[in-house]
Amino acid sequence: MRLPSTLKRAGLLAPLAFSALGSVAAFAQEAAPAATEAAAPVSALNSGDTTWMMLSTILVLFMALPGLALFYGGLVRSKNILSILMQCTMITAVVIVVWVLWGYSFAFGGGTSPYWGGLGKVFLAGVTRESETGTIPEFVFICFQMTFAAITPALIIGAFAERVKFSAVLMFVVLWVSLVYFPIAHMVWDANGLIFGWGALDFAGGTVVHINAGIAALVGALLIGKRHGYGRDNMAPHSMPFTMIGASILWVGWFGFNAGSALAANGTAALAMINTFTATAGAAIAWAVVETVTRGKASMLGAASGIVAGLVAVTPAAGFVGPVGAIVLGAIASVVCYYFVATVKIKLGYDDALDVFGVHGIGGIVGAIGTGIFASASLGGVGYAEGVTMASQVWTQILAILVTVVWCGVVSAILYKLVDLVVGLRPTAETESQGLDITSHGEVAYHS
Repeated sequence: MRLPSTLKRAGLLAPLAFSALGSVAAFAQEAAPAATEAAAPVSALNSGDTTWMMLSTILVLFMALPGLALFYGGLVRSKNILSILMQCTMITAVVIVVWVLWGYSFAFGGGTSPYWGGLGKVFLAGVTRESETGTIPEFVFICFQMTFAAITPALIIGAFAERVKFSAVLMFVVLWVSLVYFPIAHMVWDANGLIFGWGALDFAGGTVVHINAGIAALVGALLIGKRHGYGRDNMAPHSMPFTMIGASILWVGWFGFNAGSALAANGTAALAMINTFTATAGAAIAWAVVETVTRGKASMLGAASGIVAGLVAVTPAAGFVGPVGAIVLGAIASVVCYYFVATVKIKLGYDDALDVFGVHGIGGIVGAIGTGIFASASLGGVGYAEGVTMASQVWTQILAILVTVVWCGVVSAILYKLVDLVVGLRPTAETESQGLDITSHGEVAYHS
C-alpha cells in the first residue's frame, strides 16, 4: 500500500524505499535460480519499529484515560467530576468503534479526493494481518491513528464542562469526528490531501488535533452559553492534585503522541522525543515566570497549564525543529496562552470552562506558525524542502491554519445547532445546579 503521508512528511520515504529495493535485490540474488522465475514479495516489516509503534499507541491511550480525564476532572467542581470522567471514557470507546467502521476509511481510505479518503476501507475492508504500512503492520497504524481520533473530541468537552447533556455530548462527537476530524486528518496527513499537497508541516497534529479541538471548543462555549452562576458562584477547581497527576500523565503519554508520529524507531523519533522534553520544560518555566510577574505568585494550576501549552505547541514541530528552538517555541506559546487565558477570555466574557481554546487552540496556532520558523536550518531545525524559504513555509502554515479554522468553525456550529434541535444541548438550570454526576449518572464521587 501507499506509505502514510506522515512518514513522507518526516523525510523517511526515500531511505525506506531504498532499503526495500535493496532487500528485494539481495533476495533475488540468493533465492532466484532462474531469471524467469517470479520473485517472491519481501516484507518491509521491522520488529523494532512495530514494537515502538505498539508502545506509542498505548501511550496515547494513556493520555486520554486516565490522563486527560484526571486533568479535566480536577478542574471542575466536585459535583461534576464523574460526568467528566464518564464523558472521556465513553468518547474514547465510541470513537474507537466509529474509527473502525468508517473513520479510518474517511481519513486514509485510499481515495484520490483532496478532502476525504473515500469508502474503500469502510469496516476495514481489505486490511489483513499481512497488510503493511511502511515498516509496521497496517493494524498497528490503524490503532495508532485511532487513539488520535479518540482524544481529540475528548479535548473539546473542557470548554462546555458542567453544562451539557451526556447524550448530546456523544451525539455531537460522532457527528464531529465524521465531518470535521476525519476530513482534516485526510487533508493534512494523506498524500492526496489538500493541505499535505501544499507542503504544510504538521508532524503530530497541531492542526488536526489542537486547532481543530480548540476552534470547536470556542464555538461550543459561545453557542451553549455560560454556566449558571458564572462570575458569581465559586467555580474553582476542586482537586489540584488530580489536575497535576493528569498533566504529568499527559506529558508521559505525549512521547507516544509526538515521537510515535515518526512511525518508526529512528532518529526522527529521537528528535521528537527530546523536543517533547525541552519545549514542555521551557513552557512550564515561562508560565511560572509570567505568572509571578503579573500575579506575584506562581501557581500549581499555572505550572500544569504551562506543561500542556508546551506540549500543544511542540506537537506540529516535534520532528522538524531543534531542541533549543523547541525551548523557545514552548516558552513563546506559554506566554501567549497565558495572555489569552488571563486577559482575553475575561475581557470577552465567554465561558471556556477549562480553557480549551486558550491553550489548545491558541497554542496550536502558535505552534503551527512557529514550526514554519524554527524548522529553518539556521535556527537548528531540519531545514525546508528544496525551493522553500522561511517566508513561504510560514505562509503555507497560515493557509493550513485558516482552512482548519474555517472548516471546523462552520461545521462545528452547524452540528451544535443540529444536536440542540434533536436532543437538546443543556440540562435544566435545576439539573445543572444539582450537578451532572447525580442527575446524569446517578452517583457521586465523594460521600460525606
